[in-house]
Amino acid sequence: MVIDYLTIGHICHDITPNGLVTGGTVAYSGRTAQVLGCKTAVLTSANPEDDWSAALGDITLCRIPAAATTTFENVYTPNGRIQTLHSVADPLLASHIPGDWLNPAILHLGPLTNEVEAEIVYQFPHSLIGLTPQGWMRRWESDGRVFARQWPLAQTILPLVTAVILSEEDLLSPEMLDQYRTWSRLLVLTRGWAGCTVFAGDETRHFPAPKVDECEFTGAGDIFAAAYFVRLHQTGGDPWAAAEFANEIASQSVTRAGIDAKMAQIQHYLQENMF
Repeated sequence: MVIDYLTIGHICHDITPNGLVTGGTVAYSGRTAQVLGCKTAVLTSANPEDDWSAALGDITLCRIPAAATTTFENVYTPNGRIQTLHSVADPLLASHIPGDWLNPAILHLGPLTNEVEAEIVYQFPHSLIGLTPQGWMRRWESDGRVFARQWPLAQTILPLVTAVILSEEDLLSPEMLDQYRTWSRLLVLTRGWAGCTVFAGDETRHFPAPKVDECEFTGAGDIFAAAYFVRLHQTGGDPWAAAEFANEIASQSVTRAGIDAKMAQIQHYLQENMF
């Protein structure tokens, strides 16, 4: 089976005032990669009774059955976000990857709850490996309250991936960013409405985000990541062109609410700009 973009991590439910909505890096990045023309596949774990067809469409899905689907609740306060983890699906291991999925053009590791076995990076020597490590940088208390943490395997894993994308809220301190820059071949720090900063080798460049009418930020970081990894591959590794493109795509996504509306807007933008 030919796969252009394989993304691995938990799909999840997000508890909102309007009920459960689909979340997770694999949902937003997978859909984005598909809109960008990639044959996309998702490896995840979730309750087998949950139907993801509306969220994932015709993306190829390998689901490891679990007693529960990973479920988050986010409460936004003047002092920042309070995130609570209510349930967690099963771990995702290298042995779970279908044998004909081992040579995608792009592998995107998108853990949410420390669920992705880090050794998976060794299974893809010929792929561009993109990493959004937020789920390896989280811990949670017995009541489910989520906090940032030091990622013990960062120094081992970061040098093995092609590109790593972090957000400012993933970091405990400026020193943490300095460490990750040292260990990474290519690191992108996303800054929300302010755009992103790219650290490639000894060079650092900031890319402001386009000004748009903002509606909903959900999934913007994952959409940015997918666009970045796809463009990085298409350009033969140009980190600057990838940043400009990813900024544009993520900015389009925040002008719409809901994953389907976001994807439709991205598709419209691509057609209008002849990508």
